Amino acid sequence: MADRKPIESWLTDMDGVLIHEGVPIPGADAFIKRLRESGRPFLVLTNNSIYTPRDLHARLRRMGLEVPIESIWTSALATAQFLDDQRPGGSAYVIGEAGLTTALHDIGYILTDHDPDYVVLGETRTYSFEAMTKAVRLINAGARFICTNPDETGPSTEGPLPATGAVAALITKATGRQPYFAGKPNPLMMRTGLNAIGAHSETSAMIGDRMDTDVLAGMEAGMQTFLVLTGLTRPEQVDHFPYRPSQVVDSIADLVERV
Repeated sequence: MADRKPIESWLTDMDGVLIHEGVPIPGADAFIKRLRESGRPFLVLTNNSIYTPRDLHARLRRMGLEVPIESIWTSALATAQFLDDQRPGGSAYVIGEAGLTTALHDIGYILTDHDPDYVVLGETRTYSFEAMTKAVRLINAGARFICTNPDETGPSTEGPLPATGAVAALITKATGRQPYFAGKPNPLMMRTGLNAIGAHSETSAMIGDRMDTDVLAGMEAGMQTFLVLTGLTRPEQVDHFPYRPSQVVDSIADLVERV
């Protein structure tokens, strides 16, 4: 592998890397503490668009992880940044929770079901048939279809739940229109995050637990990539992919000394 520049900034996924089912993964607190002490820019990323960075900051703090609000980057923020770049001051019909609606309000978007520029689909605890029907009709009438992330299922204590990607597939089937996904594995989420902290891809690294989202997005954004084995991708699955991470490690604890 070609020599890479020293890592000056870090991006890390949240679920499966720092926490698992609401509990910190061993080494996560030491990794975050080392990052904060180093003064290096960093971001904690999540494809989940339900929560605002302030919500996530509070949730992580309760788990003993002190992550500044400005160091949290969600698919909702990446979606809002994309829309602000594409059509400043536009309008959108939104299916989602506070994380998404707040991000869109913050860029000056009008949320409406009357002739919106976009239909924006995000994560929610309760997908209603009425809302999906309205989305289908607005898209058929000319609204552009945007989705925060392509994750088809999400975790719960009872088992997998249908997530944004699954609902997007339903709307696509009904309209014939594919959405633009702003979140991972779209490298746009990495690039907008790097821009937000003034970092550059050639001196940045991405840590994730999934080959098909975290490692892929980091690689396509031009970053070094580290796969941890505390989440979804198992060691025997790594060779099944046509691309590889820069390094595979057991857990985030193995990367503390790299900061």
